[in-house]
This record gives sequence, structure tokens and C-alpha cells, in this order.
Amino acid sequence: MKKSETKKNALVYERKNFWKDAPAEEQKQAFAYAEPYKEFLNVAKTVRETIAYTENILKKHKFSAVGKKGSNKVYTIFRGKTMAIAVLGSEPVCNGVNMVAAHIDAPRVDLKQNPLYEDSTSPLACMRTHYYGGIKKYQWVSTPLALHGIIIKSDGSKLLISIGEKDSEPVFIIPDLLPHLARKEQYAKNMADAVDASKMNLIFSGMQAPDGDEKEAIKAYALKLLNDKYGISEHDFLSAELELVPAIKARDAGFDSSMVVGYGQDDRICAYTGLTAMLDSISAKPKRTMVIYFSDKEEVGSQGNTGANSMFIKDFIGSLLAHNGEDAGSANLRKTFMNSQILSADVTAAIDPNYPSVHEKQNAVLFNYGIGVSKFTGSGGKYGCNDANAEFIAKVLGIFNQAKVFWQSGELGKVDEGGGGTIAYILANLGAEVLDCGVGLMGMHSLYELCSKADLYSTYLGYKVFLQAK
Repeated sequence: MKKSETKKNALVYERKNFWKDAPAEEQKQAFAYAEPYKEFLNVAKTVRETIAYTENILKKHKFSAVGKKGSNKVYTIFRGKTMAIAVLGSEPVCNGVNMVAAHIDAPRVDLKQNPLYEDSTSPLACMRTHYYGGIKKYQWVSTPLALHGIIIKSDGSKLLISIGEKDSEPVFIIPDLLPHLARKEQYAKNMADAVDASKMNLIFSGMQAPDGDEKEAIKAYALKLLNDKYGISEHDFLSAELELVPAIKARDAGFDSSMVVGYGQDDRICAYTGLTAMLDSISAKPKRTMVIYFSDKEEVGSQGNTGANSMFIKDFIGSLLAHNGEDAGSANLRKTFMNSQILSADVTAAIDPNYPSVHEKQNAVLFNYGIGVSKFTGSGGKYGCNDANAEFIAKVLGIFNQAKVFWQSGELGKVDEGGGGTIAYILANLGAEVLDCGVGLMGMHSLYELCSKADLYSTYLGYKVFLQAK
């Protein structure tokens, strides 16, 4: 290359393709890293399952509850749906923490609180549903679904439910209307209305007892089967959380197996990369305290006592201060957040070859070019965004560059095309420096989200060096 060309290239921002420019050993590691990640997706399909999976891993690495004397590896779980993990550094906690914050809820279809009914026209036992988060309803019909969740029985005991994941178990279906009869009912409507949410009823069962002559004998037989197997009655549904998720396994995708397809990658891909980045950083005590935060309810506005808008993360940082023998009062807690630096670890939209027009390529994320850095999210005139400060962006990019992490800058679609948000602004409201930073996906919020193994691994590396940064 001529000297003039070298000088010119040094002046131009040009993202690098992982498969072209990464060392062969690093490419090999990217493939290896994806194997346990797929298993994680298969066993952690709900918020509660993600928390349980993570706690089991933490116990194997000798983490303990906040407040246990002598431990520098601590965590707290709140209501089984949100958690925070920390490795204490050599500096005081009030000097600020390095945090990677991801949400672990995903779009799904829930059973209603009083779901079971016998349809008089079919006749079948069905379940009424209510969708959670931003879904395309037509994707959830005529596809195999598994039922996950928890039932609090009348005696106070907890019953964990998982039906449809094993080959020996039945799956569930919300049937779609056949095209032969859909002309008026569906084809005449726009896509958003073609599948009516009130008609997304699950086919639950169809048998009845041979000698059953009671009213609604099919529903009665379904209740009998539930009682025989689980010891529950219809009343127990009222205090249950039961969710329908795709009954599929995460798989390699593409002829070269360079991608992963699976459910719930928004945003469990960032939760997994953040968790493993921390676990692979605990061999030496860090200078700054490292924190991983898993929040709930992001897909519906981050409200509630387990969402990012709750008191939980503030309470956790306060507990860390006390655990480390520091002042946990409100003034020092505020100071701690204002001294903290946080990556809002959430996915973004990679350019889909079938729909490139919704993006501006110059400012969009591409597969295989590394972790995506987004100065802002939101919609329209940056509404609902954080809009990270220039100084913090430069610091994060400097950390990535020094460690030779593959990264790229991108935003969530064209201006005024639509938009979306993360929990970044919620944490920034506490005074911390926050930057959106995560994996680009295709098919986000669908049953089969797609990611690049190059971006998956680059995100892990990016979170790892960020957590270790001074």
C-alpha cells in the first residue's frame, strides 16, 4: 500500500469485518463461545428461569449474598425477577462502579388469570391469552409453543411448570385461519389487525371422560387431568404466571454456521455476554467495582417493582456501600451513581437484506462488524433516549480500541422510521454516564431472532474490557 493511501485510511472511519480481519484463533473462540450460549437460550426462556440459571452459576463461582462478611463477590435477587451482581474493587465503591445493565424479559404470550373455557362451537377446551411486549401477532399462530411459569397453590406451595420442551411432551398451538376462508376475516385488514388478539386462544385439550355427562365435560376433564398431575384446581390459575414461548431450540444458522437463531436473544444475549464477561474477570481483584444488572419489564416500559424504574438498583448499590464499610446514606449513594459508568447492554437492529430501506447504512449496524455502539435510541427527535455524552463515548471507544475489540457505530433505523428504547435513560437519570452498547439482531421480537457469532463474541470481549477499565 502506498504511503499516501495509508495516511488517508488513518483519517477515515472504517469498520472492520471480524471474519476478514480477526486472527484465526479469535475466530475459533467465537465459534466455541456460541456453544454454551445456545444452551443458555434453551434453558432460560423466561425471566425466572434466567435468574435461576444465573444464581446456580454464581454459586459455583463462590458468590454470596450481599452483607456476608469477607466476600468480595456478591449478588442480590429481588422477587425472583431482577438481580444485580458485583465484584468489589480495590477502590471505594463511592468512586463509582463499572456496570453492564441488560434486561431479561422478552416478548411473549401470557395466559390470562382465568384462562380455561370450553368452546361450544369446536368443542374444545381452550385458554385465553394476552400478549406481552411488542410482538407481530401473526408470528405466534400455528407455531409450536411451550408453557412455562409458576403456580402458587392455595396452600402456599410453589409449582414450577414447563411443558413442551422435551420431545416426549406435547406442545400447544394457537391455530391460524386457513387461507381458503381468510379473504374477509384477514386479507381485507392491515397486517397489524389481521390476527385479532381476542382470538389468540390456545387449544388446550379435546378429550372428555367416557362416562362424563356433566356440563362442559371437556373442560371438566381438562381440570381433572391438571389435578391428577399437578394437584391444582381452576382457582390456582388466578395466582399463576404462565407464559407461552416458542418450543424451539437455539440452533446454528447459515451454511457456514456463523450465526445463531433462537428465541429471546433480545435481550438475553447481552445478559449472557455481560455475565460471562464478569465471571472471566474475577481472577484478579479489579480497581473499580464491577456490576452486572438484570432488569425485568423493559419490554412494557420498565415499570413495576422489578423494572429498572424501581428502587432495586439504587438499593443494591446502597447495600454494596454498606457491605464495603462505606457510608450508605443518600448523599453518598447519589455520589456513587454520578461517579459510575454504565453500558446499557441492549440489542439494536442490524440491516436486514430484505428491508434495507428502513435503515441509513452509514449509521446502521451490520452483521459481523462487532459490538454496536449507539449514542442514542428513542424515536422521532430522540424522544425517550439518553443521548450519551461525547466524553464518555470517546472513553468507551478508547477502551475497545486499546483491547482491539471489533466495534461499530449504529442507530436504530432511519430518522422518523420508527424507533425503540432501552433502560439507558433511567440509569442516566441517576447521574451516571451511560452508553447504549450491544449486539445487532435481525428479526428482533420474533420467535426466531438471528445474531452473528462474530458480534456475539465481540460483545463479550467489549463488556469484559469495559468492566475491567480503570
